[in-house]
Amino acid sequence: MTFFRRRRHQYAHRRQPCSSHCTDVALPFALVLALSLASCSSFPAVDLSPPYEPAQFVVPASWHGSSPFVEAKPSDGELRQNWWTLFKDPVLNELEAQALTANPDLQAAAERFVQARDVMMKARSQYLPRVGLGFDATDNRQSLHRLFRPPDSPLEESSVAAGGIASWEPDFWSALRNATRVEIYRAEERAADFGLARLSLQAEVAANYFALRGLDAQEAIYTQSIGLYTQSLELVNAQFIGQIASALDVARVESLLFSTETRRAQIQGQRQVLEQAIAILLNVAPAAFKIAPVNDLKIATFTIPQTLPSTLLERRPDIAAMERRMAQANRTIGIARAAFYPNVSFRLGGGFEDEAFSLFSLANSFWSYGSGVSLPLFQGGYRRAQLQQSWSAYRETEDRYRSTVLNAFREVENNLSLTNRLTLAANRQDAAVGATLKTQDLTMELYQGGLASSLELIYAQVAMLTARIESVQIKAELLRTSVALIRSLGGGWNRDQLPTDDEIQPFGTFQYVNLDKPPSVRGIDVNADNNWLHNDLTKRPIPLRPRP
Repeated sequence: MTFFRRRRHQYAHRRQPCSSHCTDVALPFALVLALSLASCSSFPAVDLSPPYEPAQFVVPASWHGSSPFVEAKPSDGELRQNWWTLFKDPVLNELEAQALTANPDLQAAAERFVQARDVMMKARSQYLPRVGLGFDATDNRQSLHRLFRPPDSPLEESSVAAGGIASWEPDFWSALRNATRVEIYRAEERAADFGLARLSLQAEVAANYFALRGLDAQEAIYTQSIGLYTQSLELVNAQFIGQIASALDVARVESLLFSTETRRAQIQGQRQVLEQAIAILLNVAPAAFKIAPVNDLKIATFTIPQTLPSTLLERRPDIAAMERRMAQANRTIGIARAAFYPNVSFRLGGGFEDEAFSLFSLANSFWSYGSGVSLPLFQGGYRRAQLQQSWSAYRETEDRYRSTVLNAFREVENNLSLTNRLTLAANRQDAAVGATLKTQDLTMELYQGGLASSLELIYAQVAMLTARIESVQIKAELLRTSVALIRSLGGGWNRDQLPTDDEIQPFGTFQYVNLDKPPSVRGIDVNADNNWLHNDLTKRPIPLRPRP
């Protein structure tokens, strides 16, 4: 070690350099200390946490609502994780892939899982032995004119010491182990939160996309109607010049044309807002993003696997996250109970110390060992309050878990009923469009023949426009509700995607390289190497290809 600069003594007549011999002796000594205590790290302990089992709910045998999509074969037992491909829209497929690649909120959720893994390692380290090395070198010189200096005392003294120290808390009552289990469950909760964030992102992209396509279809209808009303205005103006139609007829057609142009402008504004919302989800600045419009809104026909209400508990990431929170509260009770029992710790230390350079010899060795026991006798009710609080917190998580399950059932039932009713409404509205189209054509023929008034013609045209717009709105709502139904059923997520205890560990106990990021677990990964690629907000992100 280089900090051993000079070692001088008044009576020393030889000097020896301090080479790597220091570490060659001290390091094995520290390792012996570590191994001696590490062998005790598996010391049997008493777990004071109450027995834990997730709540077992009595649920209905089947869903009350029904949906036209829920008719899959028994072999199709689960939704696919890329469920949006069921809609067979290539643009949607591309948008979903881009969002999963670069969405910053999703990446932040992944980083929170990484942080939870590291917090678990910090908690785990508390019940493992702690070992350290120490080196010390001093060189002290007294003043020649120091008052009351003994006559035979040296003017200069030096010393050097090297040693190690180790300490360990056996954790008889599993307080430290339960604290580690709490962090393991919290990491699993963060993994479920990531699954929820990913599912929410996928659903939001799809819902916004279908809403945008619904506005595209409405704009196309308004554009077609404006063209028709323009022709009608030309016809009425010609009749007005020929004194066949009145000025009132002209004013009525102009009012219909201008109001339709107004509604089209409103639709265009709403579309721009949705387009910008999708851009943000894809990590793209709104000014650099554009989705080409289409005129038609297509309704996809597909099947969704029929899931039983009992299986919903395994397929919702929010339910899994809440259950993991309940498991954490259960372990916290054990930690509060352990505070009533004695705390035991062991310590061991030793090394070599000398005034000269013959440091590493048996005669210059020193050692010490000891143990400590502490038990608070009176703290004014602090430990009892802490224990009672932990029990109350656990019961609160039980209540919140039950509430989460009930809300999940409500979402599924609502979306089942809505998709069914909206499908019926879409079919009936298509029939209404056909009827109003026929009415409009007949009224136009009568008007041209002088058998109908301009007011009757306008009524027929407004009814046709309204029917077509309502048809598009119902179909767009059906698509969004279909997305909500898939989301409420878990969107292809299941509890098996949660990492195991071993997978949560981000690095090995003696690993000191590649610490910038842990390996990916169950598809949860962070862009530690190429996160800068997403800083260009003027380009769409390139979807990452799955690793072979």
